[in-house]
Amino acid sequence: MHHPYNLGALMDPALVAAGDARLALIEPATSPVREWTYARLDALFNGVARGLLKRAEALGLARGDRIAILAANSAEFMGAAFGAMRAGFVCVPVNYKFPQETIDYIAANCGAKLVFCDAERRVQVPAGLPVVQFGDPGPDGFDALLDPGPFTPVEPTVVDDVREPAIFLYTSGSTGRPKGVVLSHESHIWVTGKRTEGQDYSKHRLLVAAPLYHMNGLAMAQLSMRAGATLVLLPQFNTLEYIGAIEQYRCTWLTAVPPMLAMMLQEGEAMARTDLSSVKFIRMGSAPVSEALMARIHAAIPQAVVANGYGTTEAAMVVFGPHPKGLPQPEMSVGYPHPAVQLRLAAGDDLDAAEGVLQMKSPAVMNGYFGLPEATRKAFTADGFYVTGDIFRRDADGFHYFVGRADDMFVSGGENIYPGQVEKLLERHAAVEQACCIPVEDEIKGMKPVAFVVLKAGQSATEDELKRHCLAHAPAYMHPRRVWIVDSFPLAGTNKIDRKVVTAMALSELEGAPAS
Repeated sequence: MHHPYNLGALMDPALVAAGDARLALIEPATSPVREWTYARLDALFNGVARGLLKRAEALGLARGDRIAILAANSAEFMGAAFGAMRAGFVCVPVNYKFPQETIDYIAANCGAKLVFCDAERRVQVPAGLPVVQFGDPGPDGFDALLDPGPFTPVEPTVVDDVREPAIFLYTSGSTGRPKGVVLSHESHIWVTGKRTEGQDYSKHRLLVAAPLYHMNGLAMAQLSMRAGATLVLLPQFNTLEYIGAIEQYRCTWLTAVPPMLAMMLQEGEAMARTDLSSVKFIRMGSAPVSEALMARIHAAIPQAVVANGYGTTEAAMVVFGPHPKGLPQPEMSVGYPHPAVQLRLAAGDDLDAAEGVLQMKSPAVMNGYFGLPEATRKAFTADGFYVTGDIFRRDADGFHYFVGRADDMFVSGGENIYPGQVEKLLERHAAVEQACCIPVEDEIKGMKPVAFVVLKAGQSATEDELKRHCLAHAPAYMHPRRVWIVDSFPLAGTNKIDRKVVTAMALSELEGAPAS
C-alpha cells in the first residue's frame, strides 16, 4: 500500500504511472462529459502547486498560509485543494450557501490570502482578495495560474507536538459563528489509510454529490484518491441527475446524508425506470436515519449493503466498525468501536455509562478550533478526549446507537426530549416520508415539541391522526403538540434540514393559531 506523507498526494504513484489505464474522475454534468485519468489529475494538482509557488511572492504567500475555495464541486475544485496542500498551503473550502456576511467572516477569520472560485460564485468573493477563477480565459483565470511540470510535495512538519495543518473546515455555525476546524495532513492520511486497509476499491465507482466544502463529500474524494477508485462527481445534489448518474456510470457506492436519499425515494417513477443494479454499498452519515427510511432504501435497492455511518468534522469518520466477534450489525446501529480508536460514553462523572456523550481519542482528531483557545479547551477533556456533543447508547453486545445532539435536547415539563426521537416516531407512520421536530416555548411546560412532516407520494394523513399515532407508540410527553404537513423541507448548505428556517415556520404558524 502506498504511504503518502502529504494529504495533497494521496494517489498511488503506480496508478499515475499507469497513464490512460486508470480513471480517477468522471464529471457527468460537464458538456462534454470530462474524464480524468490518475495521470492527468496528478498533473493538474502539480500544475496548481507549481503555479501557486511561482506567484507566491507576488501574492505574499508563505508556507502555511490559507487559500479559500468558493465553488461547486469540480475537477478544478479538487485541483485547487490538493494542489494547495502539495505546495504547503492550507486549503479552506467555504460553504457558498452561507450568507455573505458569514463568508466574509470566514475569509477574515482564517486570514485567506487568495480565493479560488467558479464564475457563479465570483460575486461572493470577499472584497479586496486576489481571485483565481475557474473557466476564466484571462490573466485571473485558473489556466493562467497553472505551471505544468513535475513537483515533489512538501513534507509536513510537527512543531511542539502540533501537526502541520492541511485543511480548515468551518462548522455549520448552528450555535453561533462558524468555527474553523484545523485538520492536519497526518490526521486525514491516517483516516484514508484505515478506511482502505485490506479493501480493494479498484473496481468501485463512488458517486458523490455532497459538497466538497463539507466533510461528507471531501472525505469521500480523499478516500477515492487513496483507494484508486473512480469518483463520479456531480457539481451539487440534484435528485434526478443523481439517480440518472447511478445507471449511466454503473456506480457501485453511494454516499449521502439521509435527506438526500429520502428525496431520491420520493422520485418513485424515476427510481422504477432506472437500473440501480450496480449499487453494492450505500453509506449514510452526518444525520440520524430512521427505521422507516432504512426499510424503504432496502426495498428500492435490495442488493446493496446499507451502512449507517458516523463521523464529525472534528474527528472524521473512523469511529465505529464491525464487531470483533463477527456479530451482525443491528440495522439502526452505527457499529462497534473501531479498534484503532478509544471511545467512552460520559454521563456526568460516569465515564463508562450505557448512554451518554461520546468522547473519543484517535490520530484523526483535529488540532483545535482556529484562533479559539477557549472553545478548543472546552472541546477536550483533561485527559485529552475529544467531546463530540453527541449522545449515544451502547447495547449489551457493545454496538452503539445515535440518540441525539446533547445541545438539541430540550426539557418539556421535566422530561428530556431529543428531536430525533420524535422524528423517528412520526416516520414510523405508514404515510410519513420525513419528519422534523423542533421545540417551541410553552407557558406551562417550558418547551414543547411541534413537528412538520412530508407525506409519501399518494398518501394522506391528518394532524389528529399523526398525534394519535405518537400517543399510541410513545410516552405522552413526546407527542408533538402541533403537526403541520408540508411539501418539502428547507435544506441548509450541507443538505441537512435547515432547523433555523423550520423554527421560524413554526413560530409564524403558531402566531395566528389558537392555543392547543
